[in-house]
Amino acid sequence: MQTETLIYIILSGIIALLLALFQYWYKSKIKSKLSILFTFLRFLILFAVLLLIVNPKFEQNQLYIEKPNLVVAVDNSSSIKHLKQDVDALKTLELISNNEAIKEKFNLVTYSFSDKISETDSINFKKEQTNIDNALSELSDIYKESVSPIILLTDGNQTYGNDYEFNSSQYKQPVYPVILGDTTVYADLKIQQLNVNKYVYLKNKFPVEAILVYNGNVNVNSKFVVKVGSSAVYSENLSFSKSNNSKVVNFTLPANRVGVASFKAMLLPVDNEKNITNNNKNFAVEIISQKSKIAIVSDFLHPDLGVLKKSIESNEQRAVSILNSKEILSKKNDFQLVILYQPTSKFKPVFEILDKENLNRFVVIGPKTDLGFFNSINANYQQEITNQEENYQANLNLNYTPFIIDDLNFESFPPLNSNFGSVTFSVPFESILKKQVGNVSTEEPLLATFESNSRREAVLFGENIWQWRSQSFINSKSFNQFDDFLGKVVQYIASNKRRGRLNVEYESFYDGSSDVKIKSQFFDKNYEFDARSSLNIKLVDKISKEEKILPLIVKNNYYEIDLSSLSPSEYNFTVKVSGENISKSGSFQILEYNVEQQFLNANVTKLQQLATNSKGKSCFVVNSEAIIKDLLNDDQYTAIQKNNKNKLPLIDWKYLLAIIVISLAAEWFLRKYNGLI
Repeated sequence: MQTETLIYIILSGIIALLLALFQYWYKSKIKSKLSILFTFLRFLILFAVLLLIVNPKFEQNQLYIEKPNLVVAVDNSSSIKHLKQDVDALKTLELISNNEAIKEKFNLVTYSFSDKISETDSINFKKEQTNIDNALSELSDIYKESVSPIILLTDGNQTYGNDYEFNSSQYKQPVYPVILGDTTVYADLKIQQLNVNKYVYLKNKFPVEAILVYNGNVNVNSKFVVKVGSSAVYSENLSFSKSNNSKVVNFTLPANRVGVASFKAMLLPVDNEKNITNNNKNFAVEIISQKSKIAIVSDFLHPDLGVLKKSIESNEQRAVSILNSKEILSKKNDFQLVILYQPTSKFKPVFEILDKENLNRFVVIGPKTDLGFFNSINANYQQEITNQEENYQANLNLNYTPFIIDDLNFESFPPLNSNFGSVTFSVPFESILKKQVGNVSTEEPLLATFESNSRREAVLFGENIWQWRSQSFINSKSFNQFDDFLGKVVQYIASNKRRGRLNVEYESFYDGSSDVKIKSQFFDKNYEFDARSSLNIKLVDKISKEEKILPLIVKNNYYEIDLSSLSPSEYNFTVKVSGENISKSGSFQILEYNVEQQFLNANVTKLQQLATNSKGKSCFVVNSEAIIKDLLNDDQYTAIQKNNKNKLPLIDWKYLLAIIVISLAAEWFLRKYNGLI
């Protein structure tokens, strides 16, 4: 307690005593034993009240014992069951969980992981992806402030994500892998990878690259075959040996009809091959009749131009050319969509052609745009001219209805450099993104679309969109989300298809290891998104003829259903709105492929290196008791006595209020009883 506070307490006691004596001794004509009691009660009341005003703080020490955590992470992927290690994994988990010495020494916490990590509720070994690095990184972040060794029950086979072996030195906790599997080497042929474009063009031949791998010690012969249905469209005889254990086969296949073409690649198994699942792999391509051509028109170089081209061309159905305002005039008929990047007065002939033909367009307005010229040539919206610039962040409009927009975590994106000033539209428009300055959201559009005179237009009020694509990659480790977002904007603008009340978004085919999601939007008669309706999807398996009717769930400004649990096959579907005579139909195909069934052994080498780099130890599942003994005998994992020191203000001490109330009540009662009131 500070000296100043102690002085205030002493002064409070003196003042309280003087006031009590003044009332019951100096002013009182009758002095008796009751006067002493009254003086004491009044002193107690006044002193307590003054103490509350001073409000001194007292230190409180709380001693407690903190045990180290023991985190057990169980691989819940289907490769564990495929390698017949599921029973051993559950037995080992039970052995650790029921060990009394472990529970006495550690706080035991159990997780399961596959593509994501979660606290264990049920382990069924049915997940179709494994990301060990993600699991270890998240656990390291959760327990970064404590001593928390990690027991990792896994076969070490990871299907995607960063390599956990190279990241192992960055994990903040020691990792003790319990290896589910063995080191036995079996002869095995497998299709390691198939490389093929998603889209191909009618009456062309498209290239396919197959990477084939052999694991074994003796020379073997096999045959690589590609089939459509029961007909072989390509075959090649191959020989493998211990030294010549991989082949790269390049070939071409014809694209004869528009639509989805499905193929099955097979590497014929050798004698006594244990795992033949990885000898087969399905793939598909979508055959299209033509490629959409898009022109980006700009009279100066900017990083945005390259990003727009790269992002739009990520969809192989589109080709992008970058031209200046003169070059586009002679090639105007070659393109289905024109993107005008920060137009100046040199763009006047371009606008005249676009207006004459009533063509759709995407305009980017930034600090280098000649706003005086643009306002004079454009009748649909006007940008206020202030000759000032401002940085605006993006705020997603969840009520945007023309097409489905996913949230890319736009609030984390860098701000775009834009012109300061309001934008006035003379036609109805909808904002995809709104401007935000710091934490202040505005209703000003940052990215908007509108329809006027049977044409569509999008306008972006800002430059440096290249930074958005970079940030999207940082957030998701992939450019796909941003490219899909921009692709939807381009697809909407490039199309003149009349807007319907029910829109459905889906892929023509899905890889067997990817999510199968169908999204839909339904609008009322005023074309406002209707979240109160009930949408159902009817699925019909083309092969088994099995039918299912499932509901779609509202998510933000669209409906969605996850069909990842469907078995590989071809499906027809119809999305129907309950109570309305409105429906949309389509078809898709799920390719048969389970990446978790491609493994033959546990990845012992990586798991042992993981243990070494993270300062842990590894063992095989049959010796799992050794890990338990090591943890129990390791002196670095001991309970620690800690002292938690808190400063508590007197005003929080409820008993002081009780003393004041009791003292006041006693004083009043005694005075009343003795006729002094």
